[in-house]
Amino acid sequence: MSEQLKDFIQTITEQHLNVFSIRILQKGHLLAHWDRDRDQRRVQHSISKSFTCMAVGLALEEGLLHLDATLGDYFTYNHLSSAHPHLPSPRDLKLRDLLRMSSGHDSPPLWADERASLTEKDWAKYYMSLHLDRMPGEHFTYSSGDTFMISAMLQAAAGETVKDYLTPRLFEPLGIHDVEWETSPLGVTLGCAGLWITNEELSRFGQLLLQEGLWEGAQLVPADWIRQATSRQIETTGDGDWGEGYGYQFWMCTHGAYRADGAYGQLCIILPSEEAVICINSEEENMQGILNSVWDTLLPAII
Repeated sequence: MSEQLKDFIQTITEQHLNVFSIRILQKGHLLAHWDRDRDQRRVQHSISKSFTCMAVGLALEEGLLHLDATLGDYFTYNHLSSAHPHLPSPRDLKLRDLLRMSSGHDSPPLWADERASLTEKDWAKYYMSLHLDRMPGEHFTYSSGDTFMISAMLQAAAGETVKDYLTPRLFEPLGIHDVEWETSPLGVTLGCAGLWITNEELSRFGQLLLQEGLWEGAQLVPADWIRQATSRQIETTGDGDWGEGYGYQFWMCTHGAYRADGAYGQLCIILPSEEAVICINSEEENMQGILNSVWDTLLPAII
């Protein structure tokens, strides 16, 4: 593996891919690692979504949520009528459609720039004031707003934030302490982004996923939920590894893999058939270039 890791580093260097850190595990053992400087906590952007997904699985098991729960079950606002007689109101959006990014918006709400400039402090209220453009459940449109609403739903159901809910159930058992996770102005865990952890901590999460929720003899997350979340739930139309479909807050990959990923090259790649986990932290827009380097240089060493 050392030669393949050297090849990976050479490839990303030649292609000017700004990768900071990599961890490669197989069968629960660390095969190789590399840090440009040191492995420090960095914002994981949309990898945060996959942690929020684990909170949903736990809440389903505890009976706090169900996949057909709607936003209207938890939020009551006065302006939720549909602009189109054949389209539902946002109050009718189901958890399962938020999970698979099929809420029916052509322009997804609550992108980072919008969040930064929004004057409405109640982001759930804002989200639910926006009319749907098409029927939910039919087409994939990537939406951080959908994940924020999942976080808000869970907080309404559990009486605590996603971060606080996951701390004793997931973070502490994995040895991830003193977690920082950004919130909305009203204190709702962002859910879609804003989680700060190291790449090594991310690799523990990846190993948990590979083991279908089992960690040191304890079933932290239901195995069936991880299987559902990491299976294709809806088709996607992107190029390369973005065209392989989407699960519940996870992307499907080529090579029989799936991944959690975040903007600018945070990657948690799971290869179940090879019992392998590859975690990468970067600050790089060319994420497909990083993935291609993984498939070309690292994958042959673990097959």
